[in-house]
Amino acid sequence: MLNITIRQLKVFEAVARHLSYTKAAESLYLSQPATSMQIKQLEEVVGIPLFEQFGKKIYLTDAGKEFQHYSHIILQQLNDAESMFANLKGMHGKLTICVASTAGYFTPQLLAEFCKHHTKAQVSLNVTNREKLLSLLAHNEMDMAIMGRPPEGHDLEAVSFMDNPLVIIAPINHPLAHDSNIPMVRLAQETFLVREQGSGTRIAMERYFSEREIALTTGTEMSTNEAIKQAVQAGMGLGILSQNTIQLELETNRLTVLDVEYFPIQRHWYVVHRKGKRLSRIAEAFKEFLLGNSEAKAKVSQSA
Repeated sequence: MLNITIRQLKVFEAVARHLSYTKAAESLYLSQPATSMQIKQLEEVVGIPLFEQFGKKIYLTDAGKEFQHYSHIILQQLNDAESMFANLKGMHGKLTICVASTAGYFTPQLLAEFCKHHTKAQVSLNVTNREKLLSLLAHNEMDMAIMGRPPEGHDLEAVSFMDNPLVIIAPINHPLAHDSNIPMVRLAQETFLVREQGSGTRIAMERYFSEREIALTTGTEMSTNEAIKQAVQAGMGLGILSQNTIQLELETNRLTVLDVEYFPIQRHWYVVHRKGKRLSRIAEAFKEFLLGNSEAKAKVSQSA
């Protein structure tokens, strides 16, 4: 029988996913030497190399690829067991949530309201981009996520729970700032600052303009909502962001929302987890809270 530890399985899974000892160590909050040592000890136990290195890059061997399959199954079963024990203990478990960067503007408000009624819940919140979020879900490293509609083919269960309107933002001195019902075709004359490729907001805006056969002129690509807001304030172009992200800028008259026909783009926020995942009682309670607590969600919408 293989004498493999859970720590070794987790380290192997992280290195296999990142194909980097450095990135795996960072994700596990370990030192790189400690990560390398865990892999070395694991390979000694199984008696065959699981990784090979060419230059500065590492790759899974054929044995490593096979072992990756089994490690996923074993870690999934351990997570299921942890959820089962959490259910038996009641509402005292740990809740791990990953949210898209835009959802990071309002999720803390919802969590604060939830924790008022579940004071013993231990919450871990990870705010990241859409690509990383999907990776965390795929590797079952989160109980659930809050994001825009996930793409098809990722074996995920997604339920909408709140509106997510996308609006066009401009500096307060923009020539269109005081116009009403601006024709969408007029926007073809403007330059738009956009999020990175793969961003849910960018996907939605590009599809929306394409469906209406309006050419969208894009300028600088930026990786955060904050960068886009700062650039719009500086007059570099217009932006399209979730209304949930701009409350402070509207209150302080640093940005304005343009009144454009067919806007806002009506989207939704989804609570997402892997299909068939056995949620702990605390995770189930949070999902039910998101789907049913209209008062808490109304506060978030009003603040936006």
